[in-house]
Amino acid sequence: MTIHTPMSVLIVEDEVLLATELGFLVQEAGCRDVGHAMSSGEALALTGALHPDLVLVDVHLSDGPTGIDVTRRIVNDCHAVALFMTANVLRLPADFAGACGVIGKPYSEHVVRAALRYLEIALRTGMAPGLPPVGLQLAPAWAVRWGLAEMPLSA
Repeated sequence: MTIHTPMSVLIVEDEVLLATELGFLVQEAGCRDVGHAMSSGEALALTGALHPDLVLVDVHLSDGPTGIDVTRRIVNDCHAVALFMTANVLRLPADFAGACGVIGKPYSEHVVRAALRYLEIALRTGMAPGLPPVGLQLAPAWAVRWGLAEMPLSA
């Protein structure tokens, strides 16, 4: 029997109550809540120090709408996987700033738990366990990486 370590999740959210609620949902999904960051600086420092399996990132942080920029750095500099959790889905660039996807706010507890379970399997195996659950939109590049879509033709 193989024992697997629960997925570690860092929460980057400037609303304390929302971050706390997300922390409980992370734990209910069988994952580990390893910390919370409210600003881009805290997010980068904690990602570098903790090396989480997944970083949940809001677009608007305490230092302004810096979530997209911090996600690029989390993905490129820290080599971590990020997922946007935002009411600002339309603000995301076409490449999702390298994030694996997005859950739009407002979201339900069920959506978050289902998405975390789905992402844990996909990250552990390198393949999607089927279509993403309702409420989780995968970035096109990650859908291709996990075998859900063909590479789009470039213009």
